[in-house]
Amino acid sequence: MLHAFTRNHDDLSTDAGFQFEFFCDCCGNGFKSTFKPSTTYSAKKRTEGLGRGIGILGNLFGGAFSSIGSAVESGSHAIGDRLDDKSPQWRKEQEQAFDEAQAEVKPHFTKCPACNKWVCSDCWNEEETLCTDCAPRESAYVAKSRNEAMRRNIDKAAETAQVWHGKIEERATLCPHCGKPAGSGNFCNNCGKPLGMHKCPKCGAALQPNAKFCGECGTPVGGKQFCPQCGTENEPGTKFCGECGAKL
Repeated sequence: MLHAFTRNHDDLSTDAGFQFEFFCDCCGNGFKSTFKPSTTYSAKKRTEGLGRGIGILGNLFGGAFSSIGSAVESGSHAIGDRLDDKSPQWRKEQEQAFDEAQAEVKPHFTKCPACNKWVCSDCWNEEETLCTDCAPRESAYVAKSRNEAMRRNIDKAAETAQVWHGKIEERATLCPHCGKPAGSGNFCNNCGKPLGMHKCPKCGAALQPNAKFCGECGTPVGGKQFCPQCGTENEPGTKFCGECGAKL
């Protein structure tokens, strides 16, 4: 007999018997049917046992017993081979067991009239007579929405929160000769001339040649003259560098 029921199930049957597990279409919870032994499997085992027993007697007494034992044992192997290929008798038992399993498990499920899903009691909204996918329980939905809003608020606050108070600065040293970024070495990466970097007398920060004020602490350094070629400090008013002779 055909039954309208969920197709979301697993067949756990073996040669020894039949069992099925049916699953909720919403949450996936499963319900297993009671295991039902196979009568064809039991008959197979009894026949095999009978064949082995008569075979042992045949070996002990010889003659007719041996022939009978061989015949019965051969017959038992034939039955076993037929059952291994799932005989019509076994399949008929399986179909009947499946019908009984459906009847046993079906009371644990309800079919939603809106989406036609078969759902368990946890996913059935009794007040709305619909599954919880179609009609979520009010208290659960409110709690879920409130927590989702809370997470959004936390994420939004985290985006604007200042969690680091340091400074991100990158000072590019410009070559006093070509005006391009010179790099971090003693010579310009573009024109190759010496950079002649010197330090602030107050804070020790590196200064650009011909700088009038320290870029770190603001200390005036314009009274000192530094050679644009070699960076040597010269006395104010000097026209040529005392180290390399370059014009100041």
